[in-house]
Amino acid sequence: MNIIVKSENREGLGKNASRRLRKQGFVPAILYGEGVDSLPLVLRKKDIAQVLKQETGENTLFKVAFDAQERDTMIKALQIDPTTDELIHVDLILISMDKPIRVTVPIVHRGEPNGVKTEGGFTDFVTREVEVECLPRDIPENIVIDISDLHIQQSFKVENMTPPAGVKIITEPGTVLLMISLPHKEEEFPGEKPEEAVAAEEGQEPEVIKKERAPKEEEGEKAEKKEKKEK
Repeated sequence: MNIIVKSENREGLGKNASRRLRKQGFVPAILYGEGVDSLPLVLRKKDIAQVLKQETGENTLFKVAFDAQERDTMIKALQIDPTTDELIHVDLILISMDKPIRVTVPIVHRGEPNGVKTEGGFTDFVTREVEVECLPRDIPENIVIDISDLHIQQSFKVENMTPPAGVKIITEPGTVLLMISLPHKEEEFPGEKPEEAVAAEEGQEPEVIKKERAPKEEEGEKAEKKEKKEK
C-alpha cells in the first residue's frame, strides 16, 4: 500500500501554536534527513493514524509531500501525552531505498515449550524486540522464533535466532529473549517465621544459642555477688 501523507510548512512555533494545531486535527512534526535541515511541518492526525494502523507500525514506509515533492519517509519518534494518550508531536526521517537502515522489530513466539507443557515451568519473557539492519524494502513485520523445544532452566538467546533473508540482527548475540523457569515455591512458614525456622535457615539449633548465653549470665551473677561482698 503506497501511503502519501500531505504536509504544510509550519509557521508558528511554541506550545500555544502547537496546541491550536492539535485542536484543529493536526499535529506538529519535524522532518530530518539528507538535504533537509530540521524542517518543521504540519500533518493531519488521521494520516499518521493510518500509517500506524499498518502491520509494520512505526516501521511503515510512506511518502511525505512537502515543497512540491514526495519523499520516502519513516516515523523516527512519536510523542504521546501520558495523561490523554493524545499524539502531540511526530519526528520523521527521510529514507534512501538503496541504503541500509536500523530499526526495532518485535519478536513473535511460536509453539508451547516442553518445560511449560509437561514439566510445570512457566515462560519468563525478557526481551520482546530486537534491533536489525536491512534495506527499507526488507524490513520485516516481526521475527518468529520457535520455542517448543525449550525445557526447564533453558533460555532462548539472540544467537539462536534465524533472521529473514537480507536482515542482519544488531542486538548483542548473548541477549536473552526468554527463559523457562520453575514457579517460586510458596513460603513454608507464612507471615512471621517461628524461631525454629529462622534457626534452621541459619544452620543453627535454638538449643545451641541458649547454651552459648548461659556462661555469660553466670558470669554476670558472680560479678554481682562479688560486688555485694566488697560493699
